[in-house]
Amino acid sequence: MTIVVGYVPTREGRAALDRAAQESQLRRVGLVVVKSAHTTREIDAAEASQLEAQLASIASALHSEGIEHEVRTLEGPEDFSDNLIAVAEEAGADFIVIGLRRRSKVGKLFLGSHAQRILLDAACPVLSVKAAD
Repeated sequence: MTIVVGYVPTREGRAALDRAAQESQLRRVGLVVVKSAHTTREIDAAEASQLEAQLASIASALHSEGIEHEVRTLEGPEDFSDNLIAVAEEAGADFIVIGLRRRSKVGKLFLGSHAQRILLDAACPVLSVKAAD
């Protein structure tokens, strides 16, 4: 049994990670944290170093909480949502946890493209969470 969480370095990503960690502890199952190496913009060496430090901090916190975990950084030009779904299938995930941004009235007509694809295409249930105000 495993939980897979899609992590991006935002409030929503942190909310998803926190909820996934809670669920992992509650259910006593492993956790796979998935981070894409590609973003919508180029990042410089300082930002890349900061992200690596964040991921190391996350791994350390999960370890100190006694959560069996794996942190995966995905490489390649493939779409993050496709990669996240593939990892969930490979891991035999019980469910996927993703973070959602708040949207305007017009934006509510459409979920983010990644979130929508994950919700529609994943073979397992998807838990979506919002960051606290």
